[in-house]
Amino acid sequence: MRKLTQRTEAVVSLSALEHNINRIRSIIGGEAEIMAVLKGDGYGHGEKGIYPTLKKCGIERYAVAVWEEGASLRKAGCTEPILLLGDTCDLQLENLMKYNLTPAIFSYDTAEKLNTLAQWSGIVQPVHIKLDTGMSRIGFPADDSSVEIIKKISEMSHLRIDGAFTHFSRADEPDGVSAKSQFDKYLAMINKLEAEGIPIPCKHVANSPAVLLRPETTLDAVRAGDILFGLCPVDEDMWEKADFRQVMSWYTYVVMVKEVPTGTEVGYGGTFVTKRPTKIATIPVGFADGYSRALSNRGKVRINGEEAPVIGRICMDQFMVDVTDIGEVKRGDTVALLDDRLSVLWMADLLEKNVDEIVCGISKRVPRIYEA
Repeated sequence: MRKLTQRTEAVVSLSALEHNINRIRSIIGGEAEIMAVLKGDGYGHGEKGIYPTLKKCGIERYAVAVWEEGASLRKAGCTEPILLLGDTCDLQLENLMKYNLTPAIFSYDTAEKLNTLAQWSGIVQPVHIKLDTGMSRIGFPADDSSVEIIKKISEMSHLRIDGAFTHFSRADEPDGVSAKSQFDKYLAMINKLEAEGIPIPCKHVANSPAVLLRPETTLDAVRAGDILFGLCPVDEDMWEKADFRQVMSWYTYVVMVKEVPTGTEVGYGGTFVTKRPTKIATIPVGFADGYSRALSNRGKVRINGEEAPVIGRICMDQFMVDVTDIGEVKRGDTVALLDDRLSVLWMADLLEKNVDEIVCGISKRVPRIYEA
């Protein structure tokens, strides 16, 4: 177990990140690019802390959700193209030019406003066209009704279409029926656009599960999010064989150990009552740190390599575990909240959540520590 110098820390393994990048490349081959998806502050891993490793590994494209994340990535030194996967409100469109960000365009009105702003700024603004092939979220309908509109956008004097993409809604399903339908719609739409003289330099549709299950969707680039950070996006049996490594672990320490008699209530509301003389360790982390309150009386941690169950309710800043059966435990002993054995996937399954919710939910007051 590692030794801590502070209350808690989320440890980001840069060697695991590099391993995952190499693993993605081995799957997609040498022609397609990896677009590193760093939305949600790099899925909670901290985009500024991981960017140098991504750059060292030759990542040449990035994607985030909102312009603020793109600006943060620019301030971290990123010079490569950054695609915004979500919307930018009209009053903030100037920030796209200020930080050299590439927006997803899915309405003529926004394209027109952006073209005007780009003209005032004396630049040609790069954009990617977003197509809706079945997600029913944002995007131009992938049918004939959108061809003329996109053609008009392509003719705007200060916009340049650098790519077009769609988003799979069910790429993780083994039969692939839904994903194939969406992919076919996307390709048909691209063919229509190119037939109208609209070149699409970068075609990208594959997300993390598609990288693993749908090799035919690789095209010019793949958008790697979950798999970049070793977060399972597919069936667990397949994931075990995929050879990706969890990038983040989470540690804290034991604050206090006390022994209480049978019949002692533990925590708010007395939701746990000891059924035997019990040795309790108090842990200085709570739901304000992102350790979910739903782990009350359900979760477990590792102390000195052994598992200890959570007892009582998770508080905002602390919780308690039963260490009666794991030998000597003392103040200062390291506690693993997430590691190679208590994985993000394990916690997600326990809480019936998506793996992304776990890592993105670890709050900003938990320092991210970057280790080779």
